[in-house]
Amino acid sequence: MARGSYAKKLRPQEPIKTQSPIPPRATRQLATTSDNELETETGIFSWRLAGRRAPGFPHSATKPARPLHTRVVDEFQPHPLERHKPWLAPFIFCLILAVIFIVVVLSAGIFQRPGEPALLRYNGGGAYSIQVGGDLAGTWQATQPLPPKVPIPTSTGPYSVLGKPTISADFINRVLAAYHSPAAGQGQALYALGVKYGIDPAFALAFFMHESTFGTRGEARVTLSLGNLRCIPDHPCVDQDRGGYASFASWQDGFQAWYELIRNLYVAQWGLTTVDQIIPRYAPTADHNNEAAYIAAVKHAIDTWRAGVVMVS
Repeated sequence: MARGSYAKKLRPQEPIKTQSPIPPRATRQLATTSDNELETETGIFSWRLAGRRAPGFPHSATKPARPLHTRVVDEFQPHPLERHKPWLAPFIFCLILAVIFIVVVLSAGIFQRPGEPALLRYNGGGAYSIQVGGDLAGTWQATQPLPPKVPIPTSTGPYSVLGKPTISADFINRVLAAYHSPAAGQGQALYALGVKYGIDPAFALAFFMHESTFGTRGEARVTLSLGNLRCIPDHPCVDQDRGGYASFASWQDGFQAWYELIRNLYVAQWGLTTVDQIIPRYAPTADHNNEAAYIAAVKHAIDTWRAGVVMVS
């Protein structure tokens, strides 16, 4: 009886036969590359990595490759001022406000500084200030009161320029002497002209004080003008770069012109008789004057002198 395991030896299995063969895949067949071609291509690649042209090949085939360590920078770089935005915008806004503020302040200073008066065209071809009548500047100069063209009020209150003198010639001289006026001693002339034109000389003295402190300041030191009259016909016009002022030959000549202006223009033609009516035309805001302060100063001086007090506090 045979022993051993030979009876259990496995027979070699035959390959399993499929029912149908698997068709080849529809792929593009690549051309085979020989060892020589592969070696050549590898060499060229190595030369390109080094940034040089492989020997034996044209220059067009040796485009240098980008270095591996090169960092690509985004072509849309931020604006250099981008990082300053948090503080730059408020700074520009504040700067604009500062410029506007400076312009406003400078404009206010320019418009409020003394300048040329408001001028009107005169019939004779000259331009005269509204203070002296503008186009009527040649109609009121006369050595006597002119007939009124409008009705003159008879009752106008305590600050009407019309009326009899409320102060004496001697009192006028005391006031002029107390202020060391260059017109000291001319009290009688100022008083007599007031009587002639029907105007209380206290008002002439008050205008004289407010305009030039009785001839001690400003243009009056040169022009000898009681009221700093602007240029008028038949009198020299000086300091035209400062608006122009009428110049007179003597203090009495300057007194005469002021009385003529008030009586023959303000009263007889315009019907203005009180301080409140006259000063807005005589020293208007348009000519850089403070009308309210001027009116108050004249009234205070009148009240002080009528009370017999020489100095005005």
